[in-house]
Amino acid sequence: MADQRVVKMAKLLVDYSLNVEKGDYLSIEASDVSAPLIREVYREAIRKGSYVDVNVNLPGISEIFYKEASDEQLTYVKPINKFAVENYTKILSIWGGHNLKTLSNVDPTKMQKRSTANREINIKFMEKMMKGELGWCGTQFPTHSDAQEANMSLEEYEDFVYGAILLDREDPVAEWRAISKRQDDICKYLEGKKNIHVISKDTDLRMRVEGRRWINCDCKLNVPDGEVFTTPIENSVEGHIRFSYPGIYNGKEIEDIRLEFKEGKVVNASAAKGDDLLLALLDTDEGSRILGEFAIGTNYGIQKFTKNMLFDEKIGGTIHAAIGSVPMATGGTNQSGIHWDMLCNMKDGGEIYADGELIYKDGRFVNWNL
Repeated sequence: MADQRVVKMAKLLVDYSLNVEKGDYLSIEASDVSAPLIREVYREAIRKGSYVDVNVNLPGISEIFYKEASDEQLTYVKPINKFAVENYTKILSIWGGHNLKTLSNVDPTKMQKRSTANREINIKFMEKMMKGELGWCGTQFPTHSDAQEANMSLEEYEDFVYGAILLDREDPVAEWRAISKRQDDICKYLEGKKNIHVISKDTDLRMRVEGRRWINCDCKLNVPDGEVFTTPIENSVEGHIRFSYPGIYNGKEIEDIRLEFKEGKVVNASAAKGDDLLLALLDTDEGSRILGEFAIGTNYGIQKFTKNMLFDEKIGGTIHAAIGSVPMATGGTNQSGIHWDMLCNMKDGGEIYADGELIYKDGRFVNWNL
């Protein structure tokens, strides 16, 4: 018998997050280790009357590609990737693999070439999402490798994952709808503000957000969820920020990331570990040194850093920022082949000011009881 939490999760993904309907063309993209969730999502989607493709990744394939591929192969844009963006109406990405470190020894310039080659596809994907022509959702299936990375047993990690998604509640959909309402109030308030000022340890960052939309992340695109975010005006970001937690990119850790911005662009960057990958990512293309996202984590049910940004960026009491492409319909214009999030702790003296008014202190909004 299937774990009933997995059954419950599949129903949440199909009915609420993706809102799969009769006639939808759904792609389920996952590793073979996620088979229990793949089967239950497939079952629910078929019952809805949708058409479903299951695209399964096998362990070791990505490592072989990056180590053996020629430059021509690295920069080749597969027709199937174009097909996916042009034909699927819904895409579900299920994360979780056998070995999170499989790409640790890959040359970062190869990853950069691959990201650059897929830039146009990624931009088209984002544009279709913003227009409502393509629904996408990403989630995590608990695996041994992810549990190890989080310093947990598999059973502990399963409880962590399913708890963060609120599958331990009687009606998870009702819970997420209530969260959506609270976060909507925050977004409406912030959309009336022009300037944001962030202060934390080794951090003093200013940006303009006038006219930009704040997005309420309420378990539609990410499962679990819990954040509000926007895109700063592209040339407005000034100052410096130190990210408290390691940045994770394709299983590689970049530690003690420090970025300095001038007129919206990263002009100085350093890391205590992984400096070469950091600089390679920043040089992906013309848009990769622009801050594409500024976000505030609101999920106080997630308190442990697990080296998985799906959960970590939602931690209540943190902010995160992403270089590269802008997400969804924030009103931003920057385009890039990457979108990479980095996390900063705000619980110990962190402050956020909006138009000079203190709105957030020590990891909590001043005017909202989240």
